[in-house]
Amino acid sequence: MAPELCPPLNLGAPVLGPVAGTALIPPPAPAQRLRPRLRAWVDPRARPAGALGCSAPAPGNQAASSRPGSYYLKESKGSRRWLLFLEGGWYCFNRENCNTRYDTMRRLMSSNEWPLTKTGTGILSSQPEENPHWWNANMVFIPYCSSDVWSGASSKSEKSEYAFMGALIIQEVIKELVGKGLSNAKVLLLAGSSAGGTGVLLNVDRVAEQLEEMGYQGIQVRGLADSGWFLDNKQYRRTDCIDTITCAPTEAIRRGIRYWNGIVPERCRVQFKEGEEWNCFFGYKIYPTLRCPVFVVQWLFDEAQLTVDNVHLTGQPVQEGQWLYIQNLGRELRNTLKDVAASFAPACLSHEIITRNHWTDIQVKGTSLPRALHCWDRSLHESNKNGKAPLKGCPIHLIDSCPWPHCNPSCPTIRDQFTGQEMNVIQFLMHMGFDVQKMAQQQGLEPSKLLGMLSSGS
Repeated sequence: MAPELCPPLNLGAPVLGPVAGTALIPPPAPAQRLRPRLRAWVDPRARPAGALGCSAPAPGNQAASSRPGSYYLKESKGSRRWLLFLEGGWYCFNRENCNTRYDTMRRLMSSNEWPLTKTGTGILSSQPEENPHWWNANMVFIPYCSSDVWSGASSKSEKSEYAFMGALIIQEVIKELVGKGLSNAKVLLLAGSSAGGTGVLLNVDRVAEQLEEMGYQGIQVRGLADSGWFLDNKQYRRTDCIDTITCAPTEAIRRGIRYWNGIVPERCRVQFKEGEEWNCFFGYKIYPTLRCPVFVVQWLFDEAQLTVDNVHLTGQPVQEGQWLYIQNLGRELRNTLKDVAASFAPACLSHEIITRNHWTDIQVKGTSLPRALHCWDRSLHESNKNGKAPLKGCPIHLIDSCPWPHCNPSCPTIRDQFTGQEMNVIQFLMHMGFDVQKMAQQQGLEPSKLLGMLSSGS
């Protein structure tokens, strides 16, 4: 059979809303309808990223070549700021679950059915009211089709009918963008959600080094990792490593990095023994080794983390052991972020945020995420200019301290999965089997006082 190659894409708006899934989670909720006044951007010059391919031709088609990876571009003439976004969406780590992935989530392995244009939401929106500080930047959306958490450096071979080239696709896109104006950039923000968020941690220093080697030392490279800061903690209930969901993250990545020929930053790799490079996929382990500044956005009760930890909130009341596990997860995650200079961690049960339409609504200690990112941007500018500490009244280290999921009143709305009705925090906790009387006793409070605190988000 002749190779199947997808034609150059007639590309447009940066992106999607919401972005597809994660390297570690179930598929997302259906995309919300975009407001009619959002503009769609079209750039007829956009093209596949060199000759580098997505993961898959059809399984068993040894003669077919993998389809090219591509990107979407919205140019902003006169702007010297660039935002590159890495999409998320699961991963696969052996032939069996890659075959299943190809059959059930083909757009995450082949560019053949990608739309010609996309519309940006959240931090990729061109509307100032939705994206107050980055609306006029040059936007690049790189779809996720390599299935390797943006780490692979392996072309299709006789041993594997799949290609895993995530890290190489990023490098190729950077090369092409230099000719489209990136060479004049002042700031490049490499952002991503979920698997893309982990991809930011794995690639931000490599992008900076690539640009330096190309002679563009003046470009300030930064990272924004959304919902990609996972823990290698003990699962609530251990299961055999059969597929992406049942396999513990440490084991899945351990197998995957071999299957993908995955690469990790050298500064992290040398911290671990040979064969232990999988450690670098976990944020709290790779973060101390990074040279580039990175802003970490992470829900304290991330749905993806709970899924791989085998805590499944299916509408049935949770058991006491599950409830304690959930609370402990929040404490553990909060602890790993204590030394992260720039972070935003709401005590919510959710996953992904920066490309959501409602991303401006979430607050931690009275500060919204766009405001915190703006403060971070200013602090980096000021520190580069004067060596000053972060600005007063402009916080960038924002972590909720309340102990329960959705104890932050600005958390995204939760709906009963059976009735579709919205639930407030008290209804949500009772829905999960939360015993107000018992919890109040544990906290040394009257039940009415505890309910009042929950209602106010205290």
